[in-house]
Amino acid sequence: MRILHVLDHSLPHHSGYTFRTLAILREQRARGWETVQLTSPKHAGARAAEEEIEGWRFHRTLPQASWHIPGLQELALMKATARRIEQVARECQPDVVHAHSPVLNALPALRVGRRLGIPVVYEVRAFWEDAAVDHGTSREWGVRYRLTRAMETTALRRAAHVTTICEGLRGELVARGLPAEKITVIPNAVDADGFRYGEPPDEALRQALGFTGARIVGFIGSFYAYEGLDLLIEALPAVLREIPEVRLLLVGGGPEEGRLKALTARLGLEHAVRFTGRVPHAEVQRYYSIVEVLAYPRRAMRLTDLVTPLKPLEAMAQGQLVLASDVGGHRELIRDGVNGALFRAGSAEALARALVGLLCGRPPAAELRRNGRAFVERERTWRNSVARYEPIYARLAHGVTA
Repeated sequence: MRILHVLDHSLPHHSGYTFRTLAILREQRARGWETVQLTSPKHAGARAAEEEIEGWRFHRTLPQASWHIPGLQELALMKATARRIEQVARECQPDVVHAHSPVLNALPALRVGRRLGIPVVYEVRAFWEDAAVDHGTSREWGVRYRLTRAMETTALRRAAHVTTICEGLRGELVARGLPAEKITVIPNAVDADGFRYGEPPDEALRQALGFTGARIVGFIGSFYAYEGLDLLIEALPAVLREIPEVRLLLVGGGPEEGRLKALTARLGLEHAVRFTGRVPHAEVQRYYSIVEVLAYPRRAMRLTDLVTPLKPLEAMAQGQLVLASDVGGHRELIRDGVNGALFRAGSAEALARALVGLLCGRPPAAELRRNGRAFVERERTWRNSVARYEPIYARLAHGVTA
């Protein structure tokens, strides 16, 4: 079985998108399948038609002349992507083309697949139109939003099969008229063996950060508006009144970083909040080890209600306490008081109460940690998730759709 994966971006960029991709590629190869990887012009920094990064070979679609007129830029991107998909597909002769979000990858893949007679699987990780609303480049249910949604629906209908990452997105696809049998959920997961459960804290790192003796609440990831990190900072004064030794550790970076630092200064919390910037992936485990509670205060919106994140699973795999807002994506992973804790999305007061409760042992931390790890081992390993592709690919390779 040879699969051509069409991707938005890849290594050396680190993101949830990249980590999911790598997990899929590793497990597919472990099953004896051959994978070929191609990135779109949106992958920044490509300098050659082919690049090898960390042992993976990627075919690149080199950046094109930039259009600044909405619509023309996307058309140019898709045209370039289609040309590159066809070049690589003619060379490698895949059994299946597997296009991953966004729809700017799916439509070119479908065009080439139709021309060459290759079935196309479209994997929906999120809806481009909803992500654009959060990034401020589109208005919900505005003209551009509706056009993008129409493009997405067209791609979904034309794909031979559709995969997605969670039940929230599956429900949305069915609501758009897709037959349930045409959709398979391949949930986000982790390699449980790759996370050390119950590792002792890295005291040298704690000391280097100036957090000796502190009880650390943390977030490790990208700083986007939908993550609700401003809410976490706003909740901190109320937590400090109850537990003065609490400190907030924010590891990562992103478009909200400047605004979050300004908020920290405005509230006079510089002594209690540490921004580390982005850290090498190999170092992330050290930061996880010193955090007592991992917080995921995502705001309620279509994107967060429909999409399940990867980071809480990584935290549970390491036996960390997980606190998250009660948006739909989190509720697919976390049962309040069983394998983590939930609070009312958008409420700094509710977040503060929940944090204080967890830090005071309500419910018992050891039980939450054990249940979180057990949930990952039982339901969310990449080996189990990636196995779900096998019947899809097998049917399509033999000319059977849906």
